[in-house]
Amino acid sequence: MNRIFGSSSAKPKPSLQDAIASTDQRTATIEVKVRKLDAELSRYKEQMSKMRNGPGRDAVQQRALRTLKQKKMYEAQIAQLEQQSWNMESTQLTTENLRNTMATVDAMKVANKELRRQYGKVDVDKIEAMQWDMEDLMEQANEIQETMSRSYAVPDEIDEAELQAGQLDALSDFDESEPSYLTEVTAGPDFLDEAPHVPANELGNTPVAAPKAAISGS
Repeated sequence: MNRIFGSSSAKPKPSLQDAIASTDQRTATIEVKVRKLDAELSRYKEQMSKMRNGPGRDAVQQRALRTLKQKKMYEAQIAQLEQQSWNMESTQLTTENLRNTMATVDAMKVANKELRRQYGKVDVDKIEAMQWDMEDLMEQANEIQETMSRSYAVPDEIDEAELQAGQLDALSDFDESEPSYLTEVTAGPDFLDEAPHVPANELGNTPVAAPKAAISGS
């Protein structure tokens, strides 16, 4: 029949998380049974406390022992299931960590490949040469700035007295080079004779006019 109609698709295998959930469920079921046995043991203990020694008390005691034995068995199963659940959780945690590690490794491989591709476009020698060129340009710029900012003030080694003496010499040279026409204007005429000398005590208080000079050659 399977060859004619085809077989049903295979069921997916239970995951580790499914196994952990199933184990925890079995543990919870057994714990309910243990609580019921604890209640029975409490009841048997109460009955035995009210009974005298005899066949009736011995029968209750035997039932209590069987219940206690069954409880111990369930508790042993719970311990085993809890250990199994812990082992599976540890395995699951390790698996998740390994999965995350593999994802990280894959991402690093992709990043490494991209870095190699990008760095393949970079020429270290060209970058170094560019750095040297930049340093040279910066030095040239600094030299230009220093040259442009140079002071034109009078040097400190020039004495101020020497500077003033030089200026006076320049003025003297300027006076000696005065045009002759300025000298002729300020001087007196050649045809005038020098005025006679008269003592001051003879003049008295009356002003005396100077005699007219005779014209030479008349």
